[in-house]
Amino acid sequence: MAPYTLTYFAVKGRCGALKIMLADKEQQLKENLVTFDEWMKGDLKASCVFGQLPKFEDGDLVLYQSNTMLRHLGRKHGAYGKNDSEASLIDMMNDGVEDLRLKYIKLIYQEYETGKEAFIKDLSNLLKPFEAVLAKNKSGFLVGDQISFADYNLFDLLLNFKVLCPTCLDTLPELKSYVDKIAARPKVKALLECENFKKLPINGNGKQ
Repeated sequence: MAPYTLTYFAVKGRCGALKIMLADKEQQLKENLVTFDEWMKGDLKASCVFGQLPKFEDGDLVLYQSNTMLRHLGRKHGAYGKNDSEASLIDMMNDGVEDLRLKYIKLIYQEYETGKEAFIKDLSNLLKPFEAVLAKNKSGFLVGDQISFADYNLFDLLLNFKVLCPTCLDTLPELKSYVDKIAARPKVKALLECENFKKLPINGNGKQ
């Protein structure tokens, strides 16, 4: 079977979670890296449904929107819960991760110099809902007893937060052990230690 194809910039950005999930599920990924100059020419942008990357190809199926990609792969690779109720709860948790990611993106691209200190100060409050869910569920995952696409998404974002503030999980024991547990999964560990993955900047403007 032909591998999946991802067209994106040479950053982790919105595709960190997708790459972590595919690695954990032992799926191959072909990458088409786009330079900023290529993007500014406008041809590729004009071909994208919403004028944005990433672009993901699964055979003839072409997808845009990173959370759509995660859901698609979740359905295909057993990371979308065991029933409709679990799937809906996973959607809910992923929407919560997206809300938090948008706050992070706003900080990185608009308020890094002026808002970093306040963001870090408030981070434990922003993460408390996830801490509470993990404490209640007790399986080590957000929903049910197996990893879901929402877990990969939250894990990826927490890794970004740990770069922003290495001590940010020190008062959140559930999240701290959650990150350690997912990072220790053999295929995830191998990806995180892979030079090509490690050298990718987190964000397009060099701030992290």
